[in-house]
Amino acid sequence: MKTLLTSALTVFLAGCAVGPNYHRPVVPAPPQWTAPQARGVTKGVEPETDLWWKSFRDAELESLIQRAVEANYDLQRATTRVEEARAATGGARSGYFPQISAGANVNRVRQIGVGLSPDRRAQTFNYETNAYNVDSNLSWEIDLFGRIRRGVEAAQGDLAATEQDRRNVLISVLGDVARYYSDLRGDQLRLEIAQKNIATAEDTLSLTKARVAGGQATERDVAQAQGELESVRAQVPPLNTDIQLAIHRLGVLIGKQPGELEQELTKQAPVPPVPPEVPSGIPSDLLERRPDIRAAEAQLAAATARVGEAKADYFPRFTLLGTAGRQATQLHDLSLGFGNYFGVGPSVSLPIFTGGKIRSNVEIQNARVRQSAAAYQSTILRAFEETENALAGYANEQDRRDRLTETVRANELSFQLANVQYKAGLTDFLTVLDAQRQMYASQDQLAQSQTSVTTDLVGVYRALGGGWSISPNAR
Repeated sequence: MKTLLTSALTVFLAGCAVGPNYHRPVVPAPPQWTAPQARGVTKGVEPETDLWWKSFRDAELESLIQRAVEANYDLQRATTRVEEARAATGGARSGYFPQISAGANVNRVRQIGVGLSPDRRAQTFNYETNAYNVDSNLSWEIDLFGRIRRGVEAAQGDLAATEQDRRNVLISVLGDVARYYSDLRGDQLRLEIAQKNIATAEDTLSLTKARVAGGQATERDVAQAQGELESVRAQVPPLNTDIQLAIHRLGVLIGKQPGELEQELTKQAPVPPVPPEVPSGIPSDLLERRPDIRAAEAQLAAATARVGEAKADYFPRFTLLGTAGRQATQLHDLSLGFGNYFGVGPSVSLPIFTGGKIRSNVEIQNARVRQSAAAYQSTILRAFEETENALAGYANEQDRRDRLTETVRANELSFQLANVQYKAGLTDFLTVLDAQRQMYASQDQLAQSQTSVTTDLVGVYRALGGGWSISPNAR
């Protein structure tokens, strides 16, 4: 019978919660992405993005990712926010239970008494006594109209939003590690190309000087060759700066001092190659995968619950109150017995006139629901846009890389032929320099494009919500 009564009371109280119940808004989503399909990208397949960095098959990158998950301070701060929100949810749930407190106090009391003097006349006199008191109080609000329940729902929504914010931080951290690592390897590749070009320019300068000594060239040719050499050398300092900046940033991302990875990352390594196939899924997948979308939806649910919490103030609050204690003038008399006092009974409070305070609060919460709904829709559109842009950028950069590969081959051949013709006296030195500049420029552009292909793929994974499923295991 007790179980049945408890279940019936629970169902009754749950059904009496005022305010709207949350329902996910209907969001139209296109069936497929409109961006051109990149080579190696499969549409309509659920992407496995939880460990996306493993697709690059780079042990150093995987190590940096793991260390960032364990030690990044932004991620740790986001984790403590989750702990705070979880504690707030526990505080909201405490309203379901009785609140019991106990206290004790002692007072020295002086009183005026009236008595008879020896001659039988009335007189007053002062006397002092000790007053010892031990009591306990109980307060239990019966959540008849769902005020507490809606508050718990709102706190749970805040907690869910905070958890998704943490996952969003995780995605950003992992994406930054992969991007800066790719930039580092790309800058190292560009530096290697620059150093090879410096060696080529030095050979060209030496050849030109030899031809001047033989009367086959002029000092103007030497000056042009020297200028070209210095121009290539001028590319080295900015590249060294970019390499240092990337190493410093990676150190901070894994919770280290900026220079601690200097020895580990200074040695050159290739740019992480992209995998042969990348599944992109379909747009509707983002509603469940992207943490910013899930956070916006959780905030909308919390705002909806707060409307009910505000509307509950229109209705009476039923509270069960109780008190019990013991009073005595001597400390040793504070024992259980018939001298204890107690009281128990219900209390009802009803707002009669609040000057529009409750109505204004309800309007505030309704406005916040509309704000959250607009933010939810905006977040979804922004997620679609970011993904479309990332897929388009990845597709087009692959085409650019292929064109630049052919350009480098052609320019290298052109430089070799110009050099042969110059040695044979069949062309002037300006032709050699033009061919050399074109070769340098195309090689550097190819290195940048190879890096951009990798970083664009990182952007695709980030846009798809990559990395979100490992976040519960990260500290």
